[in-house]
Amino acid sequence: MTETTTDAAGMLRLVLGDQVSDGLSALEGLDPARDLVLMAEVNDEATYVRHHRQKIALVFAAMRSFALRLETRGVTVRYIRIDDPANTQSIVGELHRALDERPFAGVAITECGEWRLAEALAAFAGVAPVPVEVREDRRFICSHDRFRRWASGKSQLRMEFFYREMRRESGVLLDDGQPVGGQWNYDSENRKRLAKGLRPPARLRTPPDDIARGALADVARLFPDHFGDLDAFGWPTTAEQAETVFADFLANVLPGFGDWQDAMAHGEPWMWHGLISTSINLGLLDPLDLCRRAEKEYRAGRAPLNAVEGFIRQILGWREFVRGVYWLKMPDYARRNFLDADRSLPGFYWSGETDMACIADVVSMTRTHAYAHHIQRLMVSGNLAMLLGVHPDEIDDWYMVVYADAYEWVEMPNTRGMATFADGGIVGSKPYAASGAYIDRMSDYCGACRYDVKAKAGENACPFNRLYWGFLERNKLRLRDNVRLAMPYRTLENFGPERRTALLNEAEATRETLGAVRRPD
Repeated sequence: MTETTTDAAGMLRLVLGDQVSDGLSALEGLDPARDLVLMAEVNDEATYVRHHRQKIALVFAAMRSFALRLETRGVTVRYIRIDDPANTQSIVGELHRALDERPFAGVAITECGEWRLAEALAAFAGVAPVPVEVREDRRFICSHDRFRRWASGKSQLRMEFFYREMRRESGVLLDDGQPVGGQWNYDSENRKRLAKGLRPPARLRTPPDDIARGALADVARLFPDHFGDLDAFGWPTTAEQAETVFADFLANVLPGFGDWQDAMAHGEPWMWHGLISTSINLGLLDPLDLCRRAEKEYRAGRAPLNAVEGFIRQILGWREFVRGVYWLKMPDYARRNFLDADRSLPGFYWSGETDMACIADVVSMTRTHAYAHHIQRLMVSGNLAMLLGVHPDEIDDWYMVVYADAYEWVEMPNTRGMATFADGGIVGSKPYAASGAYIDRMSDYCGACRYDVKAKAGENACPFNRLYWGFLERNKLRLRDNVRLAMPYRTLENFGPERRTALLNEAEATRETLGAVRRPD
């Protein structure tokens, strides 16, 4: 390529499905007269796990809407639809095809969110006929380099201390450099059980627009066998729609978020949660802006501190922390199985056909909405999978499939780390194992359940109870030195050897009964 041709040629700028942001680094310096934006719906991304059909429709609709947004600004977009006969069905294949069809001076890419795709794009950069620039994703608050500097030399990575540093650097919820209210964390005030007769507020959902309806029709036609229903789709697919949902949350929901964020209720998927994780992860909302606007609600006296701090901690603390852990520890992180879990995921995780009221409700709302809130994911489906000893690969796959906000950078540390302790304590300081008593305290599930949450053993006892002590006994060599488990292990030791053996046998029988059978070697 001659110098003259290079000067005349523009840049090929890749925009991935979760990068539909006006401020995307790959679009910085864009020259509408010369540059081309590439967006592609491909099977490699839609089927590397069998994503919930709402997740595929959400991403396709957001991509199509963003392409139109760019085109109305005079940008040329090469948009490849999923059913285009010429579609190579991979991001790398579409990059090569675009480069084959016209000259470019180079390719600009914003770093992606999954190790698998990052490896593929790195391989592409090694053989591409033009320079490939991979730019930092500045939609996140903490860069990879910044997280590595924070983590360097630490024997343990704890979100709480990372969160405090992010507060200091951003200035969020600080007065003269000190935390507002005198505490960094108000989590102890955020664990109330749903009061009798109290119901969550009505929630604003987003009816599909014409573009979303087209994406839903395509997904129904092309992915009929994937998990999940499409009828209840109500996710924002444009920045304007996402802003409307967040504004409604600030005005009508945030004040109760702190008190009730851990509560669960049958048939109530949304509770007081933000319903913005899909929009943040797509790039429709800016996370730091959300934190600052929540802070304004507190300072204006419209929302209490425990609600605002809890909301900000989820974004500025937890979301940034798990992303940092993912990129710091991959690819080894994906192979961690600290508890040597070796069981298959029971079929009721897909069908919802179980007498456990909590699991049946969580799976039902997950199938209907591609959503369950964080306590349902951690303390119901995740807790049960850990107690059963489900292999982390299988529970990772389930979470990646069923939730519309799931991308590996956020899903894997939450699942392999927080929910199942497969990472051995990198993300969480202890396994969040719990008996049915926790679910009974934080929900209304147990009252109508076929199982008895008060019974500790026997066929009618809550399966969480039948599994809990056996889990501790099974894993005592790995877990008994964990200081946060000192009390339950003292209790277990006082049971004596015969009762411990009986508890282990009870748990094993429960695992088999529930379908958590040993995986084939």
